[in-house]
Amino acid sequence: MADTLSTYQKKKDFLVCVDSDGCAMDTMDVKHIKAFGPCMVTEWGLEQWREEILARWNEINLYTMTRGINRFKGLSMALREIDEKYTKIKDLDALAQWAANSPELSNDALRRSIEQNPESISLPKALSWSLAVNASINALPESEKLPFEGVKEALAYAHRHADVAIVSSTNLGAVLDEWKLYGLLEHTDIVLAQDAGSKAFCIGELLKKGYAPDHVLMCGDAPGDQDAAEKNGVFYYPILVKHEKESWAEFTDKGLAHLLDGSYGGGYQEKKLAAFLNNLGG
Repeated sequence: MADTLSTYQKKKDFLVCVDSDGCAMDTMDVKHIKAFGPCMVTEWGLEQWREEILARWNEINLYTMTRGINRFKGLSMALREIDEKYTKIKDLDALAQWAANSPELSNDALRRSIEQNPESISLPKALSWSLAVNASINALPESEKLPFEGVKEALAYAHRHADVAIVSSTNLGAVLDEWKLYGLLEHTDIVLAQDAGSKAFCIGELLKKGYAPDHVLMCGDAPGDQDAAEKNGVFYYPILVKHEKESWAEFTDKGLAHLLDGSYGGGYQEKKLAAFLNNLGG
């Protein structure tokens, strides 16, 4: 398996890109419900409105068209609503502007911004929150971080016919640990996580290895995955929230076959996109 984009080489004519959290791994719900939301409540002292705030956090990040939003963009959105509805959030504009405009949304990028804005209150709190989230996720038992049913079989099947790339916005260590634990890495050719760049960027770089766009499929569960595919002119296969098992079964039975025989575009792609949007209320 290639370590980086610079060392990666195309082996087959087709490429299947796969997101991790919420797509291949049944980890998205548990991470938001037990780590992201609760850590926000703790960091900003929001216990008085805990139940309502956590319910809204989950709506933003899991069950609507903003599913899969970057953690800092989701944080900014949630805190803006909290500021308007419950209690004032100090220095919120600084965080909101950084989340909206920073070319890189990561802990390291946030640290650099904090150094450049030593008077900020919200930026250090956002970093403290993000680090607490990572620690909480790392503390989750392995029994709560499982692949969806049918994923391993689907990846093994796809790998016989196509190169397979993990394209995820999750931190690299978590992806490697989770995929290795369940024997999924052996069915992949490269791991592109948060540190490699945006999903759209990673797909674009993979296309430079010689794949025809109509030979590339992005499997994902969130609008950001669809957007990354469309920006590069490749196909999108949605893993539907609360219907993940059925989605992976169809991928193995029909989806990959459509890609391989050249019939994915048109009617089948339109059908999958309509189901995806309907599932998230889009």
